[in-house]
Amino acid sequence: MKADAQARWLATGLLCLVALMWSTPLLWMAVAAFRPQNFGGLDMASLMPDFVPTLANFAEALSSADFPRLYLNTVLVCGGILAVQLVTVTMAGFAFARLRFRGAGVVFYLLLMQLMIVPPVLIVPNLVTVTKLGLYDTLLAVMLPYFGSAFGVFLMRQTFRTIPRDFEEAAIVEGASLFQIVTRVLVPLARPGMVAFAIVSVVSHWNEFLWPLMVISDPDHQTLTIGLASFTRGAESASQWGVIAAGTFLVGGPLIAAFALFQRQFVNSFLFSGVK
Repeated sequence: MKADAQARWLATGLLCLVALMWSTPLLWMAVAAFRPQNFGGLDMASLMPDFVPTLANFAEALSSADFPRLYLNTVLVCGGILAVQLVTVTMAGFAFARLRFRGAGVVFYLLLMQLMIVPPVLIVPNLVTVTKLGLYDTLLAVMLPYFGSAFGVFLMRQTFRTIPRDFEEAAIVEGASLFQIVTRVLVPLARPGMVAFAIVSVVSHWNEFLWPLMVISDPDHQTLTIGLASFTRGAESASQWGVIAAGTFLVGGPLIAAFALFQRQFVNSFLFSGVK
């Protein structure tokens, strides 16, 4: 028993050390964002909050970029992508999990091959496609390549396979159609898997940088990551690290706040869906 207790304490200590190392950049960002601008040199690099906190860096960051519009564009992009993805991955996941058709295994594994393709490889063909469709420099162009998700199909397929067929058979006995079985029986039971996928999707596209940079040129259509990069270049030339930290905090803050508020639901969703 004593050896087990020592092993647990050692494991806890190692986990705390790793967590501290992982969170150091976040801690520096928070300290630098609230540090007065008259600090410089080694003082700015310090993690010790030896100052009176100020919101001046946030005020300057907000005045340096049109954050309300950037937030709106980013929410529209993430929400639009997620809304379409939930439909496509749910229908495809149900088909691969429940329907029997010739070549289902081959088609499924061909779909999973998308996961092995590095996204930058597809930038040129995607850019040509959206240009020919007349969608260049629009928010729809940012969303279009992500309406399908191989990872989402795989996740929903695994989620549907964990649901007993007894629910479907009972619905069939009651006279439910295939569409009613999917929407009224399976989808509510698969909600934890859908939440897990929604988390991955929103975080991924909230932080997306390269594709919006390639397809958007109008400042009114820029997302948060592009807007942050634009005003950061000017702040770097003046060594305004506190302003840069405040702007970064404004971009990542909503995700951090969402995780802090719904941490238990996030973890339970991933545990239910089998994502590790």
